[in-house]
Amino acid sequence: MEAASSESPRVLIADDQHSVREALRLLLKTAGYQAEGVSSPQAALTALENDSFDALLLDLNYSRDTTSGAEGLDLLSRIQALDRNLPVVVMTAWGNMELAVQAMQRGAVDFILKPWENARVLACLQTQIGRRATARDQRQRLEEEFREARRVQERLMMEEIPQFAGLEVAAVWQPARMVGGDYCDVLKFTETTAGICIADVAGKGIPAALLMSNVQAAVRTLASPTCEPRELCAQLNQILCQNTSAEKFVTLFYGLIDTKAKKLVYCNAGHVAPRLLRPDGSLLRLEAGGPVLGEFIRWQATQGEVDLPSGARLLCVTDGILEAADSQGDEFGDARLDDLLASKPGLSAEALRDRVMRAAAEHCGGQFDDDATVLALGLR
Repeated sequence: MEAASSESPRVLIADDQHSVREALRLLLKTAGYQAEGVSSPQAALTALENDSFDALLLDLNYSRDTTSGAEGLDLLSRIQALDRNLPVVVMTAWGNMELAVQAMQRGAVDFILKPWENARVLACLQTQIGRRATARDQRQRLEEEFREARRVQERLMMEEIPQFAGLEVAAVWQPARMVGGDYCDVLKFTETTAGICIADVAGKGIPAALLMSNVQAAVRTLASPTCEPRELCAQLNQILCQNTSAEKFVTLFYGLIDTKAKKLVYCNAGHVAPRLLRPDGSLLRLEAGGPVLGEFIRWQATQGEVDLPSGARLLCVTDGILEAADSQGDEFGDARLDDLLASKPGLSAEALRDRVMRAAAEHCGGQFDDDATVLALGLR
């Protein structure tokens, strides 16, 4: 539980001796602290679950025995599980270096022997509560920075999805953390031509998000109706090889759609193969291409071309969908995705997008281990 407030710091005293609790409470009150005392491990846990404190003074010996500190060490572990950020200062009349080491290993921030020195107790609390406040402020600033990064990335991930004559487009993005390394885009060149892109940067969090933004900027710079997908991938690979380390590779699928000619020309650079469901029920995986981008300076790839008849559906996902796993580790996988797509061939792009994301989320209980993105297109 987070610390109390900007008012007088609140300290919980856990000790089975009433006289000790009262002496410490009086000491802390005269120093400007609010103090509350409890006499048992369970009472300490209950207090921490129901209220907020800035620090805990914890006795290591209760009713189980009087010398080993085992009961207090067990309580310390349970407190750490409840609130790892709470400063816990342990106190015991039977202290020794071994017990002190054990207490520090369990998460205590300091160790005071009884009988205590008042100045030592007050100095210790002042230091630890100050550190907690500083750490809390840092966490809040970091959380706000992450929220701003998330807002920026959401704007980059197609705030408004362009629509075209004869083509429905729908997309959804679910990062595993506050920000992620997935990227999808639809670039409108004319009313009937567009570039479509879906990519996955190796890694998660801020590093992946930063590289993703660079990939997006490069794709939008390179993409044009006259730049073939294979050439765009080759140029992007050169940029990545020159500016990133080998372990920061990118999988990417890029295609040029012509809704008037009803054709798609594409290159798949190591990405999850998009699925093309034709009106006759046949399913084609779009695999033509080459290896991932950013690992091989001598990158070579092929290029594919497919017809896009009216009624066809094109589904692009990142591997966060396929790798979404249940509690037994069973992944959503290719087969489930194929069955899902084939079982409802007439869905709109928006309905297909929602159906895929919902099925993957239900499979993993909403706990995605990797960023998950779905891009669905429907040919009218």
